[in-house]
Amino acid sequence: MRVVHVTAGAGGRLCGTCLHDNALVRALRARGRDAILLPAYVPTTTDEEDVAERRVVMGGVNVWLQEHVPLFRHTPAFLDRLLDGRRLLGWLSSRTGSTKPEDLGGITVSALEGERGHQRKEVAKLARLLAAEFRPDVVHLSNVLLLGLARSVREATGAAVVCSLSGEDIFIGQLPEPHRARVLDLLRERAAGVDRFVALNRAFADQMAPVLGVDPHAIAVVPHGVDPQGFSAAAPDLEARRHARGGAFHVGSLARACPEKGLDVLIRAVALLAATHDVRLVAAGAEIEAERPYLERCRRLAADLGLADRFEWRGQVDHAGKIALLESVDCFVMPTTHPEAKGIPVLEAFTAGLPVVASDHGAFPEYLGREPAARRGLLAAPGDPAALHAALLVLADDPALASHLGRTAQAFAREYHTPDAMAAGHERVYAEAVAARG
Repeated sequence: MRVVHVTAGAGGRLCGTCLHDNALVRALRARGRDAILLPAYVPTTTDEEDVAERRVVMGGVNVWLQEHVPLFRHTPAFLDRLLDGRRLLGWLSSRTGSTKPEDLGGITVSALEGERGHQRKEVAKLARLLAAEFRPDVVHLSNVLLLGLARSVREATGAAVVCSLSGEDIFIGQLPEPHRARVLDLLRERAAGVDRFVALNRAFADQMAPVLGVDPHAIAVVPHGVDPQGFSAAAPDLEARRHARGGAFHVGSLARACPEKGLDVLIRAVALLAATHDVRLVAAGAEIEAERPYLERCRRLAADLGLADRFEWRGQVDHAGKIALLESVDCFVMPTTHPEAKGIPVLEAFTAGLPVVASDHGAFPEYLGREPAARRGLLAAPGDPAALHAALLVLADDPALASHLGRTAQAFAREYHTPDAMAAGHERVYAEAVAARG
């Protein structure tokens, strides 16, 4: 069985979808499967071994021009190939940081219209490429905003179509009307061309089912798997780690610098903790131009609350930098204000043997657990600095509990959130999709 994974690139910025899709294709190949990662729009970015094809389909320059300049909907193939050059797409990637969802309503609608949209030439080119060169049994789309491809791909290749649910709800919710309503209508229409949907957790599957007009139980759930390479094999001695720095309590966070990830909430919670404890906050994540004002507000907030010398922002870090951060803190926090669809940094913190505090919504209750005997961290009310402070205070005052939760979390991640388990789960989904396709 050959699987071609079509993944929307993120333009030089690390994002959960690129990380997940690259890790999935790597894991499938490690199990001897025939899997290909094909970037769309711009190249993908990952902090692990990059297994994506060098070519980029549905090149972002062509897609943009065909949306805004009708002439380019009819240009010859040789010109399209020039516009799909990696150097030009790399330049485009560097220029997309100031783009906001509210500016992309028209092009999102057009992309979902597929063979009827302004990018119909790109859709047809991809369908022909898949049929003539790759000959897949399964085409796996990385998110529902690519559903405009499904019908043409199925007709050209006969392949089953699988689609991941990847946190698209935030982007869709920020689209202006009438585009948002049209996008929702198109998603329900185009969902009929998909043989199987897959989510990383049950919470997001249930959230997206009514959006797509499908039965929640028809959405498979296959959790993300974290490659433990580079992480310590044994859970850290968190009490000794803290003792070595004189008892100071270090809090870590990894997430894009945007409001829905809740960095401002975390800063306020740490400021409350700083009134009674020696505490430091170390955070890192991708930055884009459109969200830079939010990061600056967070820096000013930290200074105003007396944390100027206790808050460190490291920006986007590579794999080694990520592990270094996780190995330098006593707990990990992901205080999202919007329900999280993936939550991969939490699973990475688990793999590093850290206790986690996260918002009580989205993926996190499934990951952290609610029952005291099986807890792997603490849940806090979303968007509430006082609730987050209370959870941090528990870990700061009880190093033995923090160590216990960290050990439990690491054992859980290394049993249930492995690359091999992720690949095996997707193999079952692909087999079901092919059987459904008949």
